[in-house]
Amino acid sequence: MGRLAGKRAVVTGAASGIGRASARIFAREGASVVAVDRAEEGLAETVALIAAVGGTAMAVTADVGDEEAVAGFINTCVETYGGLEAIYANAGVSGGRVPLAEQTVALWQDVLRVNLIGPFLCIKYAAPIMAAAGKGSIICTASVAALRANAGGPPYAASKAGVVSLVQTTANELFGSGVRVNAICPGLIETGMTKPTFDRARDRGTEGKIGQLNPTRRNGEPEEIANMALFLASDEASYVNGQAIAVDGGLSSTHPFVPRG
Repeated sequence: MGRLAGKRAVVTGAASGIGRASARIFAREGASVVAVDRAEEGLAETVALIAAVGGTAMAVTADVGDEEAVAGFINTCVETYGGLEAIYANAGVSGGRVPLAEQTVALWQDVLRVNLIGPFLCIKYAAPIMAAAGKGSIICTASVAALRANAGGPPYAASKAGVVSLVQTTANELFGSGVRVNAICPGLIETGMTKPTFDRARDRGTEGKIGQLNPTRRNGEPEEIANMALFLASDEASYVNGQAIAVDGGLSSTHPFVPRG
């Protein structure tokens, strides 16, 4: 029997990267999965990959920063599968590496809308359903950029620091409900969002230096984050609540960096 057998789960940002890996692992471990993303083609591919190995999943194209859309895909999970035990609010955007003086309010608003308001909305609509059942796991993707500087630009880092605070405060808002709220703080993972970083290194012939600043001396893979999400979604993590767990090869133990200029 799988570690999520009989559970119903939602995974956002499921069209690629960490979200796709998580949706696949959740389904492999027995969950019925609602896979959510704005990228319709990639989302369809994720669901097809799950179906090809006998898993149960459905695709919902939605913007996680849209309150009506979030309420909709959570209700879809309940109506289609009969309940909701886990949600992984993973969808995010990087905001790019825009110099501070060139950052606009519009840029900040877009990053915060997806990276912070999106997880808030997932918690807002998932928590009452889970609390009524007396159990549930809410997982959010933060980042090592939430913990210290030099792992992301200001809008991205601030949004992810907000996610860490969000899971801590909402875990306590849900005191005694049986609902757990936790965050994962990935290090450098090869995904669609980080592809430009990896492409630049390959173009320069410095691919072997990727991840050199962490003690593990390599980048991470989406499946390594998905495995942490699986643990947090499972009953094995029944006493883990209000935490921001770094999965980063040890990078956040020091956050070393190479000074610019």
